[in-house]
Amino acid sequence: MNRLTLSLLCLTFATPLLAQGGGPPGETPEQRDARTKWFREAKFGVFICWGPCSIAEGEIGWSRGGPRPGVGGTGEVPLEVYDNLYKRFNPTKFNAREWAKLVKDAGARYVIFLTKHHDGFCMFDSKLTDYKVTRTPFGRDVTAELAQAFHEAGIRIFWYYSQPDWHHPDYLTENHARYIDYFHGHVRELLTRYGRIDGMWFDCLQGTAETWDTPRLFAMIRTLQPGILINNRGGWPGDFDTPEQTIGTFQIDRPWESCMTMSTGWSWLGEKAPVKSLTECLHLLIRCAGGGGNLALDTGPMPDGRIDPRQAANYRGMGQWLRRYGESIYATTGGPYTPSRSMVSTRAGNRVYLHVLNWDEDDLVLPPIPAKVIACSALTGGTPMCTQSADALRIRLRPERRDPTDTIIRLELDSSAEAIRPISIRAQQSLAVGKRASASGIWNDDYSAQKAFDGDEATRWGCTPDSRSGWLEVDLGEPKTVDHMLVLEAPWNRVQKYQLQVLEGDTWRTVHEGTTLGDATLRFAPVTAQRFRLNILEANEVPTIWEVYLYPPSAR
Repeated sequence: MNRLTLSLLCLTFATPLLAQGGGPPGETPEQRDARTKWFREAKFGVFICWGPCSIAEGEIGWSRGGPRPGVGGTGEVPLEVYDNLYKRFNPTKFNAREWAKLVKDAGARYVIFLTKHHDGFCMFDSKLTDYKVTRTPFGRDVTAELAQAFHEAGIRIFWYYSQPDWHHPDYLTENHARYIDYFHGHVRELLTRYGRIDGMWFDCLQGTAETWDTPRLFAMIRTLQPGILINNRGGWPGDFDTPEQTIGTFQIDRPWESCMTMSTGWSWLGEKAPVKSLTECLHLLIRCAGGGGNLALDTGPMPDGRIDPRQAANYRGMGQWLRRYGESIYATTGGPYTPSRSMVSTRAGNRVYLHVLNWDEDDLVLPPIPAKVIACSALTGGTPMCTQSADALRIRLRPERRDPTDTIIRLELDSSAEAIRPISIRAQQSLAVGKRASASGIWNDDYSAQKAFDGDEATRWGCTPDSRSGWLEVDLGEPKTVDHMLVLEAPWNRVQKYQLQVLEGDTWRTVHEGTTLGDATLRFAPVTAQRFRLNILEANEVPTIWEVYLYPPSAR
């Protein structure tokens, strides 16, 4: 019997574990909430991707030349070069305590350290391979040093471990069972040598529970570290979701964490690689918190072991901001207002925090909140005027007191803010939210046409890879009169020419056309139709749209 067959049998006999999605057998919802509480409250973690690849200033794993079993393609660094970079890896300026201090200064509550990526190189002293950091000129177990430093600093630890291994000769071959033993052996080492570990962060690409023998793996992990958290990339749902390089969808019933890069890649790509601004980094954190999730913000250390000074400055800047305004981020959940492009909200107890990222009008006008506002203040300065009615919540703050990064308005309610059901802002009057959508093509299931009509401005439709045109359509279910449309194009402003069309009989009639979109309000003579189409004729890259709202003439 081979290992893959055995895995199927394991799934058959592991029903209680499978029913929990990989959680401890018999765990109640209350126990699960208690076990994940610290993570849900932490909001901010630092992701660290490092290895010999930093010498070549190429993306970790993906820049490696040679075959990629199960994925295909090849990287730009020749195989014989990439696989021998470790022979030159000597990060003499690496200091684990300095890294821990930086994470602490950033206001991050946990760290995710890469112990092995798809390239197979181990950043720990594994007894199962010689392809590891202790066989480099540096010769030290950086994972051990980091574990000690993070523990001393009170920072919780996740180990990142990639199940795929393009270096291992048995991976996805007829001898894959031997690779599974190797992989499981690594996880055992990582969870028995370095003290308390708070999480395992897997990265399975296209693998399944059968590929990784997940029932046996998870059972071992939870035996070795009973309180541990496991992400959703081990073939089972695990404890939390991990959207990558995008802000997660508004979700407050299950933990999630967006993993994002501060630069253009995960590892060190050289001094010329651009780095996000401090404002951009803060907005990522604020938007994740406003959606009910966490941010894991990545840095790729330099070959000598230092953190890029530009990225280090951003982390410190985030920490300074959190020391002033952390009450609006830590231990909050998203809402009650669902995120928009200009504002997100967080809440805790009887308080609501409005994070206004773009304040363009005299008044901030929001849908009514089902509670009495008993106090209104601005954490970022100034004295706001708050007026509450049955139709709207209206807030005014002098323009000079609005913070260019994030104006934070704190509302104190006469009842629990956490009990309020989510309230949509721009979606409230749209005729298109939740209606049946279709498109000429999609990037993958995460970028379906429905994402452009879900009322969530953190999700988006993406057209077929390599496309430079396409259409996006919504069926309102019955004819409706519409005279304007709000289109939120993803920030790259790719659309160069478009049409807005309505279906009349068997013919699509153009009611509006233009060139660039961006965030555009399209106004036109009132038209009554059931099906509306955004027809993108030209784009300089794959078309992608955050959200499309359709409004009746009365919605002004």
